Amino acid sequence: MARAFLFVLDSFGVGGAADAERYGDAGADTFGHIAQACADGRADREGLRSGPLAVPNMISLGLARAARTATGLKLDVDTLLLAASFHGAAQEVSSGKDTPSGHWEIAGLPVRFDWGYFPDTVPAFPAELTGAIIREGKVPGILGDCHAPGTEIIERFGEEHIRTGKPICYTSVDSVLQIAAHETHFGLERLYELCLTVRRLVDPLKIGRVIARPFVGETKATFQRTHNRRDYAVPPPESTLLDRLTARGSKVIAVGKIGDIFAHRGISEVRKAGGNMAMFDKALSAMDDAGEGDLVFANFVDFDTEFGHRRDAAGYAGALEAFDRRLPEALSRIKPDDLLILTADHGNDPTWRGTDHTRERVPVIGIGPGLKGGDIGLRPTFADIGETVADHLGLAPGRHGASFLATIGGHARTA
Repeated sequence: MARAFLFVLDSFGVGGAADAERYGDAGADTFGHIAQACADGRADREGLRSGPLAVPNMISLGLARAARTATGLKLDVDTLLLAASFHGAAQEVSSGKDTPSGHWEIAGLPVRFDWGYFPDTVPAFPAELTGAIIREGKVPGILGDCHAPGTEIIERFGEEHIRTGKPICYTSVDSVLQIAAHETHFGLERLYELCLTVRRLVDPLKIGRVIARPFVGETKATFQRTHNRRDYAVPPPESTLLDRLTARGSKVIAVGKIGDIFAHRGISEVRKAGGNMAMFDKALSAMDDAGEGDLVFANFVDFDTEFGHRRDAAGYAGALEAFDRRLPEALSRIKPDDLLILTADHGNDPTWRGTDHTRERVPVIGIGPGLKGGDIGLRPTFADIGETVADHLGLAPGRHGASFLATIGGHARTA
């Protein structure tokens, strides 16, 4: 029975992107710099973690060797590899270093066009757009109108937002317009409706995502974002792996924000939860429920939102270790003819300057019973991941990328 499981550790890059300098990220290395910070004692935190980074299960799938493929540097954390495991790295060819580009390319569709972006000015949004948001969104005005980290801008404007009813609108170097609003004072459903309106308004500007960022609390000291985030993305311009699977009758179970990223196209079922560990529970139950020819596509967003953007190396390291401790639960669910791949969509080096994503190569590690496994080398595009899953599940080749299934001793299954 052929099934596939694709786990994305959001932002867990391994450095070495050939075009990193173009993005101001030459030298960025999420995994390598976290490992170094841990080794140096700079990622110790009482009650959370201490000492060298401990991710033995991912190492046994070839994580350290994947990092070596990406950067050429040998990390002193290598160990024996599990039988039937494979390892390598992939270079992104899509424009930008954002979530939709990375995930679409993983699903076999590189983004060759340029997204629209808002300038790092105050105000950041065109006056015509701001006026339309106020008029069509039926709000008394907006706050923010600038580039800012999400938690910081809520601290700055949250109390004024509650007092005035004006939503907090902000952006970043990504192709995104984010709207933060209080879940009760403004209303969660009202926030979602506003985001749908803004999604339509920014379509002509080629903005990739509008993101609802609800929060709770009454004062600057107590504000906290909730897990009711919702992304409103433009739909992919061509068929992805997900479309191809659902078109032939297979099921695609999306865990986390995967459904939002693909504008819910090619998705059979969405399962969400708050936090990486709760998401892991959802992923495990999806693995249990997946049938022949099905794909479980999971995103673990906390690495990015809670630790990468906040430049929290200790928190990121602790999250990696927590994920790694639970990985055997997923491995125990792998059956003959299954394929499990762990990868990432971009980098977000917590030791790097600024607060934004970093252009990096990503690890491609995994396992499949009966495979010979081994080194898949440096893949020229993330699309090779999606094409490998397609090959494994018995789909005809897509337009982008090339399967590495034969390299690791596999062959196409009949779903």
